[in-house]
Amino acid sequence: MILADLLRGKSHDVVKIKANDNIAEAATILTENKIGALLVQDDSGKIIGILSERDIVGGMGPHGADLHDVPVSELMTADLHKCTPEDTVLHAMAMMTDRRFRHLPVFDGDELVGVISLGDLVKSRISEVQAESDALRQYIAS
Repeated sequence: MILADLLRGKSHDVVKIKANDNIAEAATILTENKIGALLVQDDSGKIIGILSERDIVGGMGPHGADLHDVPVSELMTADLHKCTPEDTVLHAMAMMTDRRFRHLPVFDGDELVGVISLGDLVKSRISEVQAESDALRQYIAS
């Protein structure tokens, strides 16, 4: 399965935050939307990074109680890894596993078309394996 197929079943709404917003705002948005990461954009709307729950937790050590006022740009991951709609689910899973992150933006050229999570990929693979198993059982029974 390719990521384009997976994205068809997901909402195309991607939650973003501005780089100069603070971590308190980011935490509120993450909580309200029940998500684990936000794409970060500059003032022109260009995606320049991603901020995950892990980034926020990592910022607690150096910033302590002052973390709320820290700009998103200070904690975000600026080295943004991307996939394309034509990439396979297995390719995306391997990339996420190797690089140890759980959210991956999908771009078609310069256009953001969605964000996938490791959970999305695992759910997709479980469905594929179940379909293969059912097909084999039918084949054996016939």
